[in-house]
Amino acid sequence: MNPSRKTLLLVYHSWTGATAQMIHAVARGAASEPEVTVRLRHAPDAGPDDLLGADGYVFATPENLAAIAGLMKDFFDRSYYGALDQINGRPYAALVCAGSDGSNAARQLARIATGWRLREIAPPLIVCTHAQTTEAILAPKTLPPDALARGEALGAAFAAGLAMGAF
Repeated sequence: MNPSRKTLLLVYHSWTGATAQMIHAVARGAASEPEVTVRLRHAPDAGPDDLLGADGYVFATPENLAAIAGLMKDFFDRSYYGALDQINGRPYAALVCAGSDGSNAARQLARIATGWRLREIAPPLIVCTHAQTTEAILAPKTLPPDALARGEALGAAFAAGLAMGAF
């Protein structure tokens, strides 16, 4: 095993498929960097050991009722103190899929990251689906190629930065 190899942890939850599509796009982009291992974890299956074993993070969530998804909150609740003061300075990025805005969930992720003393490497990537009715909000989503390309670009840039030691 290469001791200089870095690990990028992607933690996500998805209800209607949009966030899953985006985090898989991030994973595809990050996988283009041979010196980075990409670990994709669904929020209920992730915990503090995953955080401690990674060099950088992407947290991806839908915005539900102007907040992060409950299962993402559960991940942070279960992991917060187990990683506190042990991951200071590590880089992170946030991804939010929202019906109209996404900024409240992005702020909530930023507050958690601030508590962990993580370093934001990019502005939050917010993808708006424009779902405004109950039916549209609950319907399975298919994101357009340009949104997925933004996710791939984030993943590729993050992994390249980790590999070069830029973050």
